[in-house]
Amino acid sequence: MSRNLRIVLAVLLLHGGALWALQSGLLRKVAELVVPAEILLEMAAPEAAQPEKPAPVPAPVAAQVPQARPITPTTPTTLAVQETTPSATELASAAASTTVATASTQANAPTAQAVPAPAALVLPSSDADYLNNPRPPYPPMSKRLREQGKVVVRTLIGVDGTAQQAEIKQSSGFDRLDQAALATALRWRYVPGKRSGVAETMWFNLPFTFVLE
Repeated sequence: MSRNLRIVLAVLLLHGGALWALQSGLLRKVAELVVPAEILLEMAAPEAAQPEKPAPVPAPVAAQVPQARPITPTTPTTLAVQETTPSATELASAAASTTVATASTQANAPTAQAVPAPAALVLPSSDADYLNNPRPPYPPMSKRLREQGKVVVRTLIGVDGTAQQAEIKQSSGFDRLDQAALATALRWRYVPGKRSGVAETMWFNLPFTFVLE
């Protein structure tokens, strides 16, 4: 506003001077003075508008700010270089943990060796000479019909060597042969089974084969 006031005052002074010049008879000098005054007014007008245009100037400056950010990738490189040092530390800690694990394994080795061996198991037996077990009788009808086959009898042998229970586990295909084998298994005597040298009641699979001669 002060600049515009100056221009207005200058114009007023020029007009006052022009009037004075007319009265003084200096028309030629007045014409020379008026032309620069109008030029001065025309040049002053754009200069007054220029202060309003600096507003778009910050836009290019703001646009240049993001261009400075691509320089930042240098920091990750320095961080990557710094990470090499912890990796050496991690290797050292891994080696230490491996040593500790090996030591703990060696410490536990005597414990594993101290586990007792499984108890020795001896199955019952029916073929001892002193038992005097007779051969199973061959059913006469089976002989006439030429019936043959193998029977497996599952027998529960007690600690006293007697058969407490018996059942057909594998049939010969002929009921007469199966029943003869079952009766024989219940009648025989056995050597009882043992676990760690101690007699124990156990199941025992006893095979009988019926073959005609």
